[in-house]
Amino acid sequence: MRRKASLVLLAFAVFFAALSPLLRWYAFPRLAKIPPNQYQDMVLEARPATLLDYGTMKARQVPEVSIVQTLKGNVEESERIEKTAGRDVVVWDALSHIAGPDGKMVSQIPERYIFDAHTQEPVHATGEMVDGDPVRRTGIEFKWPFLTERRDYDYFDAQSRTSAPIHYKGTRTFHGLDVYYFEQTIPWTKVPLPKKMPVQGITPQSVEKAGTTRWYSTKRMFWVEPVTGAPVNGEETHREELRGGSLVPGGGKVTAFAGHVKMRPDYVAATVDLVTSQRRLVLLLTSHLPWGFLVLGAVLLTLSLLLEARGRRPARNPAEPDRPERVSSA
Repeated sequence: MRRKASLVLLAFAVFFAALSPLLRWYAFPRLAKIPPNQYQDMVLEARPATLLDYGTMKARQVPEVSIVQTLKGNVEESERIEKTAGRDVVVWDALSHIAGPDGKMVSQIPERYIFDAHTQEPVHATGEMVDGDPVRRTGIEFKWPFLTERRDYDYFDAQSRTSAPIHYKGTRTFHGLDVYYFEQTIPWTKVPLPKKMPVQGITPQSVEKAGTTRWYSTKRMFWVEPVTGAPVNGEETHREELRGGSLVPGGGKVTAFAGHVKMRPDYVAATVDLVTSQRRLVLLLTSHLPWGFLVLGAVLLTLSLLLEARGRRPARNPAEPDRPERVSSA
């Protein structure tokens, strides 16, 4: 019986020891993915901010500017693209809506971001765009890969329609989470005018016809939870200018928007809670279960060897009683 039990324990030990790396290196890359129907919104604020008054073409300080950013999964488009891409694809229809202190629209930029559900790498397909302009992204946008590394990444900048390195600047603690801090600086760059302008009658075509151009610069900061690759906080020191032409007084330049943009505190708290719960699920597949199975396999192997060793010991014979010596008769 001991021999049979040791063989059963040995079989289970081999099974769990083999399951440990299989779960981490085979199952996890296939199971961990962004759902195609995900929806999230976020509110960011700049307090105070500088904003252009298009009536006078002069910059003025305002108490706040709000940026509402929404990401909506487009399931129909993702299923369509998956048929030819041959992999799991997520399509996010994003919208950045900037509003002044009176609630009126300052600018509005839609995006369609198409990416691999597992790796977050861009997938190039019809419909990939920023503000109606076709683009071909390189690098990441909005989200880092699962198990983010301590290194620089290429990050897509929607304003300039180009990618540039976003630099890893170290590990920090944010709301009790260990996070990786990243920075990206986009120097002054000429960028397209938004298709939707804040004043009726002013269009990108009329601005360009007047010889006026739009320029932009930003310092982008992200606090990224590395297990999930999800940013738990984001900030930007953002500046936009209109330069030259007949619209700008004296043909010089005027600030269109400037401010330090931060996530609203209630959205920071909600994001941290959401990411914390997702982090537990990822750790279950990458750490807790693989290490647990490995330890369990070692324990079962030890028990199997102990039973086998006991089964091989020779059985003890009971001691025979001393027999009296026979005395031979003469």
